[in-house]
Amino acid sequence: MNATGTLHDRGQSLWLDNITRELLESGTLARYINEDAVTGLTSNPTIFDHAIKNSSRYDAAIRQKVKEGKSGEDLFFELALEDLTRAADLFRPIWDRTRGVGGWVSLEVSPLLAHDTNSTLAAARDLHRRGGKPNIFIKIPGTPEGVPAIEAAIFAGVPVNVTLLFSREQYLAAAEAYLRGIERRIAAGLNPAVASVASLFVSRWDVAVDGKVPSELTNRLGVAIGQRAYKAYRKLLASARFQRIANAGGRAQRLVFASTGTKDPHASDVLYIKALAAPFTVNTMPEGTLTAFGEHGEVGAGLAPDGGDCETVLTGFAKAGIDIDALAARLQEEGAISFVKSWNELMAGIDSKSAVIVQAS
Repeated sequence: MNATGTLHDRGQSLWLDNITRELLESGTLARYINEDAVTGLTSNPTIFDHAIKNSSRYDAAIRQKVKEGKSGEDLFFELALEDLTRAADLFRPIWDRTRGVGGWVSLEVSPLLAHDTNSTLAAARDLHRRGGKPNIFIKIPGTPEGVPAIEAAIFAGVPVNVTLLFSREQYLAAAEAYLRGIERRIAAGLNPAVASVASLFVSRWDVAVDGKVPSELTNRLGVAIGQRAYKAYRKLLASARFQRIANAGGRAQRLVFASTGTKDPHASDVLYIKALAAPFTVNTMPEGTLTAFGEHGEVGAGLAPDGGDCETVLTGFAKAGIDIDALAARLQEEGAISFVKSWNELMAGIDSKSAVIVQAS
């Protein structure tokens, strides 16, 4: 058994942070599922921008959709849903076998809506309806404006992957929104078993402080933030509030470690996979990181439920002049801006490709 299988057997789900039509049509995704214990998949605007821009496999579909009068966002979401519904079908046996714990794929609402609560909710409900599969998460950013939309979407029965979380406090705000949505469903006599995950971005922390801290703290901030969030997650699962929800038939909103590809070329290419091994969590990783971990990864002792040495490490960063709360807010805002940039590039790329394809027809 390779390291990915070992990690899965120890209780952590491995998801692929990528989707392309080639992954689907070549059988590569099916191989990852069968041989590397991959049990889910995530996507974002950057991933789809690269997939569509760098492949001719979408050309026929674009040509047909342009003939049907589709363009812009509407055309994109049709392309994305074609890919993600196929991926959802591949993962469906896992979803059935685990009763919805695993087997999920994720599609993000337009990042242009990150600061618009009502429009985010409307988009989430529309994409959930259009997806037509029970194992599609709709990604909603955990921005201050996104938090009310998360609660409302959960109350409406929409499975949600909360994205763009960078700190314990941001994670807890998303978790509170989820719990409130489920409690409202229980009070209304609705089925409380609406799934959700909360995605904590890890590697961008270390990029943000690169060259600004002593060498002994290099590449330690992202892991410490993950440890701190994991402690809060375990405490929430043990709380009386969650136990009441579980007794009513609700389920846990699982913690996802996201952005776990190593950015520092001098560090281990599986740094965040080994360091953040923890039961009943998810690690969603780029394709190269998945392959690297399968080839030479090792599963360590795993995260301590009490957060281990995270507070000591974080105190070291504070002494080095790093304001964790301010940096968390900055990273979330920069993440939202980055996704908007990728979204605009994606829309421009689709428009350009559509024009070329139509002209060549």
